[in-house]
Amino acid sequence: MRILIVEDEYTSRKLLKAILSDYGECDTAPDGKSGLEAFKSALVEGRPYGLVCLDIMMPVMDGHEALRAIREAEAEHGIRAQDEVKVIMVTAINDPVTVVKAYYQGGVAAYIPKPIEVDSLISILKDLEIIS
Repeated sequence: MRILIVEDEYTSRKLLKAILSDYGECDTAPDGKSGLEAFKSALVEGRPYGLVCLDIMMPVMDGHEALRAIREAEAEHGIRAQDEVKVIMVTAINDPVTVVKAYYQGGVAAYIPKPIEVDSLISILKDLEIIS
């Protein structure tokens, strides 16, 4: 499985990569715009990502904008809703409105707060049947 980690905070990006590297090939991006470019390139190459970890608050393009653009790119490539990439939103924001927006407007599979707890992330991956 290919995994894309889109996170502007260096430490969180490295932690996610260290955890997720055991489960697949990980690419990283420091902001939503470069993450979107990597996502689109993977679609064009026929090597799509199976998981995207996406921070909400980032420079250049925030996580909500990036998620919307990811879903648009999938639609342009004929990817059906049930086959969309699983997205886990990662954020320090403890705001229910932001979480609801991500779930219902963007089709997010899960949400994990910062600081990232390894056990919580592994549990989410199991719940989503990304790992066994």
